Amino acid sequence: MINRFLNAVVAAFALTSVAALAATPAMAPKATPQPKPQGAEVAFVSAIQKDLNARFPTPADAEKAGYFRYTNEDKTGSISYANLQWQSDDPQHPSQLWYSVNGKLLGADFSVLLDKSPNAPPSLWGVNPQRWEKFGHSHIHYILTDANGKETYGATKTAKYVAAGGTEANPTADPLVKMGIAKDASQVKKVFVFPALWDLQVWVTPNPNGAFAEMNPLVKPSATAEKDDM
Repeated sequence: MINRFLNAVVAAFALTSVAALAATPAMAPKATPQPKPQGAEVAFVSAIQKDLNARFPTPADAEKAGYFRYTNEDKTGSISYANLQWQSDDPQHPSQLWYSVNGKLLGADFSVLLDKSPNAPPSLWGVNPQRWEKFGHSHIHYILTDANGKETYGATKTAKYVAAGGTEANPTADPLVKMGIAKDASQVKKVFVFPALWDLQVWVTPNPNGAFAEMNPLVKPSATAEKDDM
């Protein structure tokens, strides 16, 4: 979901002078749209629910289409699959799909690369632009395997990866070994860049809280679900 394997970004603001503050009226915070679809969003959500449930009902269907698992179960009960196509040109091409531990399709992420819309969130498909979340920094994800083929999922900051000799343009296993994340390169099944982007998350399984809500009371995370991100 929204912050899987991502650190929250905290912005610090310096105060210049009391006089300047007095002269500048305070700006009202932007209203957060309610999680239930509104207006044209209703048709958007209805269409993707019908389409994605028909095409990707199970993880096996997602894998056939080029998606692969890259996370543990998160606090929402979701396991994420990505296809490394981070520019969603239409509602039929989500960048990520989420499944429950039992293999039920739960939702999807749609993405727009930040360099495609650097100054404002996307205005697409009738969705309120305020629903798109900005991830302003890239990070590196990896999948490790042990001798029995069991996978381990993780992520690290791009700066740390680059400091170990890696590059965003061509991520490889060797920096992960240098960082002590993997014992040797043969353990690394996949390493890839999660780029800076705008992200939109939508539940495609029914959610009483609304299709754009973070949590879904109908989805019960397992006892081993991760409580925190990254």
